Amino acid sequence: MRFRARITSKSVLELFIQVSGTVTKLAKVCVLRVCPDRLCFCPTGLPGEARLWGEVKRGVFHHFCMEGVSEEFNEIYLELMSEHLARAVKNAGSASSLKLQLTNKLRPCLTVVVELPSCPGHTRAMVHDLPVKVLPRRWWKECTEPRVWASDVSVYLPSLKTLKNMVERMANVGDRVLVEANLNGKMNLSVETDVVTIKSYFKNLGNPPKAVTGATQGEDPENMVQVRVDNRKLLLFFEGQQINPTVALCNILSNTLLHLVLVHDGVSLQYFIPAS
Repeated sequence: MRFRARITSKSVLELFIQVSGTVTKLAKVCVLRVCPDRLCFCPTGLPGEARLWGEVKRGVFHHFCMEGVSEEFNEIYLELMSEHLARAVKNAGSASSLKLQLTNKLRPCLTVVVELPSCPGHTRAMVHDLPVKVLPRRWWKECTEPRVWASDVSVYLPSLKTLKNMVERMANVGDRVLVEANLNGKMNLSVETDVVTIKSYFKNLGNPPKAVTGATQGEDPENMVQVRVDNRKLLLFFEGQQINPTVALCNILSNTLLHLVLVHDGVSLQYFIPAS
């Protein structure tokens, strides 16, 4: 097995720092899945819990080289403490490059090398050896990408900062929040108790083209599709996510799943919250 990757672009460095920070906010333990075409963050969790799935495409790396456990199973699964990775890359924003490498230093390690500019023509390096557990193939099925069901409605998200503020206020009122959206670019958030009801309305958000063209013929675009989820899990996502996405989507599978998607260049984050 071999894995070596290098990032030299400042914008990609910042994105990688943000993704690592998001993962550590949402999960204590993470599996780094190294594939020929991408690097995946797979926080571990119990079935039925909210799950994060992060991806960094191979194309954003200046250099990316890997050999999996075999020619047939050309992947590597590394379990590590997500906080360790976030700390190691935290100060890489001003670095000239960031290197990741699978090494063996008495035990398997993910070695993170942050190269910082020093005197003209010179660099200094900070090296972090993060202990990892190389997962055998029999455990790989525990770290598979969450299945993406065909959603009943998909809508672009409004300002994430605005949503975070709304969800924070609702979390002080009730344990569950109702998320609704339709094919006319509308989305509502609401929380209800015996004493009070709070509801926020968003309109003209727009729908992805595929969501509209894939709608059932004759379906009323004003019909709202809804799912009720744990307010704390939704708030955890908005508090933890750190990237500034170019695309942010809310997909709803009626009364079953809330699927949030954030994309920026070759980096994506998906968050799956089951109905409660």
